[in-house]
Amino acid sequence: MEKRIIFRGALAGLAAGLVAFVFARIFAEPLIQRAIDYEGGRDEAQHALDSAAGVGGADEHGAELFSRTVQGNIGIGVGMLLFGLAMGALFAVAYMICLGRVGNLRPRNLAVALAGAGFLTLAFVPFLKYPANPPAVGHEETIGQRSAYYLIMVLASIAFLILAVVLGQRLKPRFGTWTATVLAGAAFVVAAGVLGFLLPTFGDLPTNVADYGRHASETPLPLRNEAGDIVFPGFDADLLYEFRLYSLGAQLLLWTVIGLTFAPLAERLLGHRPIRVEEPTTAAV
Repeated sequence: MEKRIIFRGALAGLAAGLVAFVFARIFAEPLIQRAIDYEGGRDEAQHALDSAAGVGGADEHGAELFSRTVQGNIGIGVGMLLFGLAMGALFAVAYMICLGRVGNLRPRNLAVALAGAGFLTLAFVPFLKYPANPPAVGHEETIGQRSAYYLIMVLASIAFLILAVVLGQRLKPRFGTWTATVLAGAAFVVAAGVLGFLLPTFGDLPTNVADYGRHASETPLPLRNEAGDIVFPGFDADLLYEFRLYSLGAQLLLWTVIGLTFAPLAERLLGHRPIRVEEPTTAAV
């Protein structure tokens, strides 16, 4: 049974990865190319300023191992398929753990609810604190820190959701299903909000106007010469907004397809009725 469920989860994940790839290829890839073009133009402008000041160095950029065509098609495609496969398998394992233990839910309804939980904890909550960045945005020195704190946010979100479900189950006999769900949801929001407030923030704009030309922000600011004149514009705010929006949209689409694809497969395998886990009984001696 377990292998059959995991197989269905992996199948749903592959389908979701394919759909997410098509979405990302149409909407996000052009934005990535625009960000790369901006980065190249800014590097050329910075090199010209350095050369004029007599501090120009050798170009450290080597030839690309893969062309942009390969990266934007095969690279993203393979990456999204493998990510979807991994998320589908993870989803199936979580589904088996929750089956019969999280209330009187039909297999199909549990699949949809669990997919929503996956999007919430693995994508949406971490995104609110550490949204995705296109090329040219973010210092190389902070990539490791951002990744570490993002992982902390993901793991904490999963833990908070598990605790919220347990809390809801404990409160249900006293307050009823609706009130217990609201209270547990509020506890999750408060816990995630407090953690997000405590974790460090990257990308704050500098408070000193004189720092604008020093790239003090995670988002590139206008590049200025020694006279203070702008020689290259800052990163397009609309481009950053659209990239982050489509990145979150791809995640939403991924988890939606996983849930909607896995739901009928699970119900066909497990039946239409809710599954309950029998409490172990102690045999009389």
